[in-house]
Order: sequence, then structure tokens, then C-alpha cells
Amino acid sequence: MNSTTKKELSTYFEIMLNQRPSKVKVASIIEAEKNENINSIWREHERIRSKFESIFNSISCNDIKKLDFSYLDLKIKIAEKIFENCHFCEMKCHINRNIEKGFCGVESPKIASEFMHMGEEAPLIPSHTIFFTGCNFECIYCQNFDISQFIEAGTELNEAQLAKIIDRRRKEGSRNVNFVGGDPTPNLLYIIKTMKLCNENIPLIWNSNFYLSEDSMKLLDGFVDLFLSDFKYGPGKCAEKLSKVANYWNIVTRNHKMAKKSGNMIIRHLILPNHVECCSKPILKWISENLGKETIINIMGQYHPVYRAYESEEITRYPNHQELEEVVNYAKSLGLINLI
Repeated sequence: MNSTTKKELSTYFEIMLNQRPSKVKVASIIEAEKNENINSIWREHERIRSKFESIFNSISCNDIKKLDFSYLDLKIKIAEKIFENCHFCEMKCHINRNIEKGFCGVESPKIASEFMHMGEEAPLIPSHTIFFTGCNFECIYCQNFDISQFIEAGTELNEAQLAKIIDRRRKEGSRNVNFVGGDPTPNLLYIIKTMKLCNENIPLIWNSNFYLSEDSMKLLDGFVDLFLSDFKYGPGKCAEKLSKVANYWNIVTRNHKMAKKSGNMIIRHLILPNHVECCSKPILKWISENLGKETIINIMGQYHPVYRAYESEEITRYPNHQELEEVVNYAKSLGLINLI
């Protein structure tokens, strides 16, 4: 592992080694004012969020104690309000998910699997990876379509049950807890409630398509230790065509900027055949100009046509060697040095 990677993931490594508390633990010891009015709740959240980083950097593992009502509890209150008028993601269904399903189809959170994943990026393994069913995207080539598109296939666990599993996995040697799917975004309330019940100090990874609302990104600030993003498309119409999502570029670039300020980050990019010029290159150029050349990037070449990929002729084959080499060389030409 090079020195730049160690520097970019320094906070994650310190939490992993129990040299400092996770953001969840710190959020749980910051006292917050109780209120029922949503505007007042948000004002209190943003007041604390503005100074969270300085508090986080001043707290040690010995300072962790329980409070009656904390910044973490405040996040739960906000997430409960959003759940009743759902806009966790930018689909913004605005429905009460206590009563009906949103666009994502997710009702009660269902877990497809949880295990010690050895196939993630080297600094993350073994990663306790928790796969949720359901997704706010409808990618016709989804590499995990059996999870994302078959929502009822998972197992229901309450927050206390999952928290016990997370604690046990940490004791067994997990370096982190890694929430993925499908996508974890529809289950944000459940995830915050679960982490409140965990006893172990563990880095939290948000492994997502990054199509979250700005409110959700604010909730993740001071909660997530490492953002693991799936940056799929360039600024054209590819997102709409292949995943049925609008305004993808503006939303996902905004969220990457917010995440970069909030925690450590690794960006994944899956190369799609015939999408080098429209997607891969614009993404890499944007990263180099907006997030810094030291940003850790995993350029992934394992795409294979599955699910309904046949609906778009351009993605019915594997990316060829020339495309893979062209993308990697382009990243290097931009001065991006942290390529996994």
C-alpha cells in the first residue's frame, strides 16, 4: 500500500485499529436539544454538523459515554420524519413509507446476505458486508440483479439482531461494517438505528450509487467513516437510458463533493463497453479537477452482460482489452495516482 493511500484513508485506519472512536460513537456523545418541530430539529442538526469535525478530532475512545439525547438521536428523529415523506434518494417519492412502498419498492428492510467479504479493496478486507435487497435504480445490466430487483428475497432482522451480528463480526476480525445492496439508501433509518445499538467501535462504510438527496447526505455527515461510491455515468443521457434515473450527473457530482468533505473515500468505476468517451473519461476528468489527484479510484473491468443487458445493443458484450487499457492510461495522464 502506497503512502498516498495511507494518508487518504488515515481516519479509517485509525478507527479500524481502535486508535480513535468512529463517527457513530462520537455522534452518540454530543448532546443535542430535543424538539418536535422539523425546522427546529434541522437547525439543531446543522448547528452541530458545522462543528462536528473539530469535536471528532478532539475525542478519544476513553471519552465515550451514554447520553439521554445525542446528535445520533437527532439524526434518527430526522430520518423518521423523512421516512414519513420519503426523500432519502433523489427519486423523492414523498410518500409515507409506514403505509406504502416507494419507487424503490423497499418496505421492511430485507437482508440478502451478510458475511466477511474477502473480495473488496485490499484496505477493507475482511469486510463485514451487509447486502440489502432493493434499489432506487433499475439498471438493465445490474451485476447484482438477483438482490436489487427481487426485493422480497431477503431476510428480516430487527435492529437489535443486526447490531449483535455486527458486534460479533467485529470480534471475529472484521475491519469494518459495509452497507451495500442493491443500495443501502432506502434503509437509512434502519441503519442509523442499528448502529446506535452496536457496542463495538468499528468503521462504517457507505457503499452506494450516490443518488442520495442532499438531506440524506447531511445525515451521513458525522455518521459515515468511509464512502465507497459507484460512479457510473458521465453527463449525457446514459443514466436515463440504462438505469432510468434523471439528472444523474448533477446529483452524483454534488454528493461526491459533500462526501469528500465528510469522510474518507474510495470511488469505484465499472467500465461499460462503448462508454469510454461518454462516461469513463468525463468521470475521471471531473474527479481529477474537483476531488484531487490523490483520490483513491478503483477502475473495474469485470462487467459482463446479464439481466436485461440485451435491451441495449451497445452493452451486450464484455469490455475489450483496448477499452480497459484506454481508461487506465487516461486516468494516469490526468495525474491520478491512487489507482487500485
